[in-house]
Parts: sequence; structure tokens; C-alpha cells
Amino acid sequence: MNTIERPEYISWLDRWRDKKIIKTISGVRRCGKSTILEMYRKKLLEDDVTPKQMIAINFEDLAFEDLQDYMKLYDYVQSKLVPDKMNYIFLDEIQMCGNFEKAVDSLFLKDNCDLYITGSNSRFMPGKLATLLSGRYVMMEMLPLSFKEYATELKGRHPDMTPTQMFTNYCRYGSFPFILNFDGDAKDATEYVRALYDTIILNDVVKRGGIADVPILESIVRFLLYNVGNRTSTAKIADTLKSAGKNIDRKTVDKYVGALVGAMLFYEAPRYNIKGRQFLTTRSKFYAVDMGFRSILASSKESDKGHVLENVIYLELRRRGYDVFVGEDAGTEVDFVAMDNGVPSYYQVCLTALESETLKREMEPLKRIKDNFPKYLLTLDEAFANENIEGIIKTNALDWLMGV
Repeated sequence: MNTIERPEYISWLDRWRDKKIIKTISGVRRCGKSTILEMYRKKLLEDDVTPKQMIAINFEDLAFEDLQDYMKLYDYVQSKLVPDKMNYIFLDEIQMCGNFEKAVDSLFLKDNCDLYITGSNSRFMPGKLATLLSGRYVMMEMLPLSFKEYATELKGRHPDMTPTQMFTNYCRYGSFPFILNFDGDAKDATEYVRALYDTIILNDVVKRGGIADVPILESIVRFLLYNVGNRTSTAKIADTLKSAGKNIDRKTVDKYVGALVGAMLFYEAPRYNIKGRQFLTTRSKFYAVDMGFRSILASSKESDKGHVLENVIYLELRRRGYDVFVGEDAGTEVDFVAMDNGVPSYYQVCLTALESETLKREMEPLKRIKDNFPKYLLTLDEAFANENIEGIIKTNALDWLMGV
């Protein structure tokens, strides 16, 4: 398979190149972090950076197992530095190196070191680096393929596939880059997604999160997958599992959900009171990092397709750099409040709004918002796909995902 172009990520790396700041990339395992770094190194070569000026270490490679000691890592990198030239240092899956922040801190102090680090746990950077290197890093969050990236690649192979067919595959098999290797082979694709899920659970959740009861963890995963798009709480999860005969308390649920969010298997969307401009701390929604996990672990019903679409829209808003919240206004709910430096835009998501009653129901929460910030209704309707209804833009979700 050809390397999938992901220009937004390369552009971000290039924008921060040679600046005295640590470039940090976080993202779930196998979302493409290592590939992006490899692509960026090729770009540096095209920009006349010599191979000796680049030091690349992937801590998942046994060849670098000795460097999981921070002092050995520091000594190794220092021995490879080219004097009087900028050195580009790539440390992939850095969380596998104990006390890595000490080595990173010391390398950062050198004028000729440009540092790029990645990790598969959302806490590797805020927890450790933020404490030691406050104000000296920037972070890029990386996700599996967007629908636009996925569809563009798939269209090159299957020109006759419709956007709807591609979206069905995108939701069924997921969006991890390697999934395109299977080119629609359902059995192999499903086996890959299952194996990837097991790897993330065992390595990034159980081991790093100190999880003692894996079956309970699996039950929580299934609960969250079944309930994407529904408000929930750790108390509700605990009560649901207890009613199913599982012995668990809220504190344990808190810990396990925290580990799942930490491994970036799920993202939490807190509530936001629109009228009061207040962030709320209870009854969040949780969204999965990839719909392929949902299709193999929590088979969706026909009525769940709206929540699947909602999950996809949530992830795309995050890709576009928004902080995303669930809106609340006087008892009504707006699916998403997307914040850009404190400036909101509002999104409602549903499968179809062709029936007048459905359209009225979906529009009402947006109409109640009295500010003049952008408001959108995203559906899969192809008819009447681009309308301005009383200041609310109704558009086709697939067109929106493709940036049309």
C-alpha cells in the first residue's frame, strides 16, 4: 500500500521546525504517528538535512531496548550529535523509557537539538512533561484516518464506489491506516481490528493503568461502545454492571474509565451550559476513537446509526482543532459546542431530517440559542443538502466531512 498523504500533520511539524520548543505527538497506538515521523524525515532530506543530523529511536523496536533507561538514552543521543549543526531527534513511543522527561529536558537545553516525541498515552505528556517543561512544548493530537483521507485513498482504487458505500466501510471496519491493506476483505479486516484492540487493552490500558480485573474492564468498554452519544456517569456504569451481577464500585469504574481515556480508546465530551457559559462536570458523553472497535464489540442496531454518525462528527471536530463539548440550554441539548479559542459554533447531528417533525425537533435547540455564532445541522440527506434555514446551515454530513 502506498503511504497515505496526511499533509495537515506534516504542515504542523514543518511550522514548528527549528523553533526552541519540543514537538509532541499523542495518539492511540497504530494511528500513524511513526509513519508521519518517517515521512517528515524524508522531507528533511529533501530540504538538504543530512542523515547524520537525524537520530530516530522507536522504543517499540527491540534494537533500542537498552535505551529505555533515561541515562543510556541521553548518552546515546549525545554521542550521535553533529556539532555546529542542527540535529533532529525523533523519540517514538517515548513513554516506554523510564523517567524519559529527564533525558528530554537535558537535550532540550542544547542549542542544536530539535526534539520530536510521540506517545500512545494521553497522560505521558501532561503528566510528566508538563510538570518539568511547562511552556516549552507544543502538542499535536493525532487520530486515525479522517473520512476524507480514507475516501481519497479508497477512491483511487475503486473509482465507482459511492461516498455512501465508502462511509459504510469506514464505520464497519474502522479508520486505522493499515485497514486499507485488506481492501474490503471483511474477515481479515475484522481479525486485524480485534488484534489491535487486544494489543491496546493489554499494553496501553491493563499494564499502564494497573488494571486488576480485565473482564470488568471489557464490560466497561462494551458499555461505553453501546452508549456512544448518550450521557452517562461512572455511577450509572457501576449500577448497570451491578444489576448484571458484577461486583464493582464507582471508584473502580472511575479508575478503569480513566485508563481507557488515557490510552485514547475513548474521548470524554463534558457538558457545557450555553446560556450560562459554564462548563459542567457531570454526565459527560464518551466517544470511541474508532468505529471498527464498536462494530466488533458492540454490534449496532439500525437505530444506532445516528450515534455512529455523531461519533464520527465528534472525532472530525477534534481533528479540526476544536475543543468539543455537549451543549445544554434550558433542558434542551445541542449535540456539540465546538470551541475555537473560546469562540463557539454549534452542531446538531442526525441521520435524516426530511420529515417535517424531525426537522423541527432537530432545529429547535439551535433556534433557542440567541447569539450569532455559526449553527449547523448535519444529516445524511442528499436532497435539500445545502440550505440556510433561519440562519442555520443544513448540510450533508459526508460533504462536510470531505470539506466540500
